[in-house]
Amino acid sequence: MPDRTEVRLGEYESVELGSEQLTSRDVDCLHALRARGCFSLHPDRAGWRLKADATVGVVLLDRVRLVVEPKFAIPGKQLMAWLAYALGAPIPTTVRRWTTAPDGYADLVAAALLDECQKLLREGLRRDYVRRQSLEPVLRGRLDGAAQATRRYGQLDQLHVRTFDRETDVWDNRVLGTALKAAFALTTHSQLARDLHAIMGAFPHAAPPFAALRALDRVQYTRLNAHYRPAHTWARLLLRGGGVTDLLTDQGSAAGGLLLAMPALWEAVVRRMTTEAAAPHGGHRVPSNGGAGITVRGDLGSASTFRPDLLLSLPGPDASRRVLLPIDAKYKRYDRYGVSAADIHQLLTYSAGYAPSDAPKAVIVHPRSDGHGRRTLEVGGPQGALGVIHVLGIDTHAHPQQATEWVRTTLL
Repeated sequence: MPDRTEVRLGEYESVELGSEQLTSRDVDCLHALRARGCFSLHPDRAGWRLKADATVGVVLLDRVRLVVEPKFAIPGKQLMAWLAYALGAPIPTTVRRWTTAPDGYADLVAAALLDECQKLLREGLRRDYVRRQSLEPVLRGRLDGAAQATRRYGQLDQLHVRTFDRETDVWDNRVLGTALKAAFALTTHSQLARDLHAIMGAFPHAAPPFAALRALDRVQYTRLNAHYRPAHTWARLLLRGGGVTDLLTDQGSAAGGLLLAMPALWEAVVRRMTTEAAAPHGGHRVPSNGGAGITVRGDLGSASTFRPDLLLSLPGPDASRRVLLPIDAKYKRYDRYGVSAADIHQLLTYSAGYAPSDAPKAVIVHPRSDGHGRRTLEVGGPQGALGVIHVLGIDTHAHPQQATEWVRTTLL
């Protein structure tokens, strides 16, 4: 592992980098990450000024190890709890010993993967039948007559055979070997690196990252491999550079690293939290795309669509009628500042398109760090009320399940 200068900053913070610290390849990498909304990079008199967006994690450059720490809403010690909640994965026991300082978010995810892989080893890795072709001194399995005739020319001192044995060299295990290798490259904590290195040899030969990701995208869980789901969750997070298919935006990375888009994480948290809060009241999530979306037609170009982060179907006042409640996750400082006009317009559009005309309402859910909070925006005009917007602030210092219970008692 090459020696790199470690540079730390918080999300939305900036740092100066000397021109000698960034190679041309580093500049290309950071420009690629800027196109994905992770950073902004501008030249200045001393070299470069790098500013982080709503992103946390680590990027390995040629001469710099760039660490972006959570500063806005979710504290470092709680980041793994909220991430595990969003992913629907248990919080590994070893992760409780880690914080984001000084080891970093990447070490937290690596520790989570390590813990799950150690559990799998204690229980015994899954085995399945694997077909092999080999050259043996005695007959095992079936003789490959064609290979024996064309390659050995009738000699019987060695036999071409086809075997079908139960082995651990299956995709469930191979993708974990790939993820452990990626985690080892990212971690800086010496004990964690030793533990990762020690366990890597217990897993089959690692597949290339692109092949491992394809296998993870195709995996189907049954009673035989359901216990692999948590380990595969952390492996997928590492191999995608911080993004998770169908849950967190797949930002990818042009360099080695692990970056987590915090707005995408917050959307995933709100999606699960409000769905679970509504379930005891008979509510459930409904799709807001396709024919259920709010569509704008007739303008230049293709039609545009408005879609809330979450659309809940709830029992109405009349037992035979259900109502829709649009909910949007906003990773913004709405605990300190007023809701922007653009967001008010957006939520009014949602309430007009989905909520009952006699009681149009919508919900904004944002993070905060000093206790839960709620306020109600009443929007009106000369002709009367236009709608109501409930602004819920979730205390990210609390446990996710406690926050879910608060949403249940407050919103529904």
